[in-house]
Amino acid sequence: MAPRSHDSDSDIDSDADSGTGIGPDIGPDIDTDTGRDRSGVGAAADIRAAAGIAAAAGADADTHAQPRQRIIEAAAGLLAREGRDAVTTRAVAVAAGVQPPAIYRMFGDKGGLLDAVAEYGFATFLATKHVDPDPPDLIEDLRGGWDLAVEFGLANPALFTLMYSEPTRPASAAFRAGLEVLMGRIRRLAAGGWLRVDEELAAMLIHATARGAVLTWLSLPEDRRNPALLTTLRESMVAAVTNREPAVRDAGPAGAARALRAALPEQTVLSGAEQHLLREWLDRVASDG
Repeated sequence: MAPRSHDSDSDIDSDADSGTGIGPDIGPDIDTDTGRDRSGVGAAADIRAAAGIAAAAGADADTHAQPRQRIIEAAAGLLAREGRDAVTTRAVAVAAGVQPPAIYRMFGDKGGLLDAVAEYGFATFLATKHVDPDPPDLIEDLRGGWDLAVEFGLANPALFTLMYSEPTRPASAAFRAGLEVLMGRIRRLAAGGWLRVDEELAAMLIHATARGAVLTWLSLPEDRRNPALLTTLRESMVAAVTNREPAVRDAGPAGAARALRAALPEQTVLSGAEQHLLREWLDRVASDG
């Protein structure tokens, strides 16, 4: 990351926000069979409420909060209410009830403060996630996780844009924890025979399509924001990542071993000796089921 300015009077980054949210005339796209919101925008109000819990607590209930947390919450509040250009050293100091030098002492420079606000965003998003260790429908669980990420971005446009504005920003603890939630979903898909691609590529596709959906939506004028964009992107992701039918009928290692053993004669990568050894291993795993 390039060195940042240490001018205490200047604004924190002059880049404009990508957007301000969903237009009032855009409503949810409801699946008539399941009643599920298929557009990725219907739960924005709920996500917005969840995302505001930490800031509200800091502002209303905890006057003895640590100065660092007060500064981060003050900056996040200014970002949400007035946009990125409003987040100046002076404005944050006033909102947090501290002197401007305290910001530099705690965060190094304005870029350090922005990194902390981005971390706050990842932690807030992580708090909205519901992890079902045994979902009844793995594909719907994938859709639900994707929808949640998009809904958070649409409800918090300035914060989301900051979170993903610098690809070189070091991955935060909250980001890594959220990634583990995603990898858990992907591993369950793989174990059930639903995964079409390898796990790492699946994670990239899911993450890239969700981020791209939000940033594309926010870049559009409100009268051109069509919910079909979000639905189509999500379903394209599902089609790219998963099989239409599970490749393994019996979930678990034994079922996967049986499926691989059945396909083994068709492959030409392994030598005869390697095939023999692999078949022996697969026989052992399959017999446990």
